[in-house]
Amino acid sequence: MIYLGADHGGYELKEEIKQYLSKKGLDFEDLGNKEHDENDDYPDYAFAVSERVAENKNNRGILLCRSSGGMVIAANKVKGIRAVSCHDVKSARHAREHNNANVITMPADWLNKKQTMNIVETFLDTLFTNEKRHVKRLKKIEDYEETQ
Repeated sequence: MIYLGADHGGYELKEEIKQYLSKKGLDFEDLGNKEHDENDDYPDYAFAVSERVAENKNNRGILLCRSSGGMVIAANKVKGIRAVSCHDVKSARHAREHNNANVITMPADWLNKKQTMNIVETFLDTLFTNEKRHVKRLKKIEDYEETQ
């Protein structure tokens, strides 16, 4: 399942992503915001999406705000989340191949619709390499999470 979330800064692009995912026949759930609200707070959506993603290793999350900075910080507070800020296809591919990212955040102020859809497609289609060095590094992160 793909979970979506955005504050007011990413709301419009989130709505475009929903149309894109629908056309592709992919299962998704919009966890908010459900309307454009200038007074909403990005942590609410980052936590909601990340908690749902963490429930199943096959889940993915897509978050948007103005810069993606706040979203990525908040998302990574949830145990089991490997969130990466992606601003182009290359960063999305790297996030999946090397970091096995299960959540991406995107800066809506710096992306247009086409760039956003290319990032989403890359994130969803790219597989983790399972290279020994990457597995080892992710294990270190998981082990550290267990101490918190």
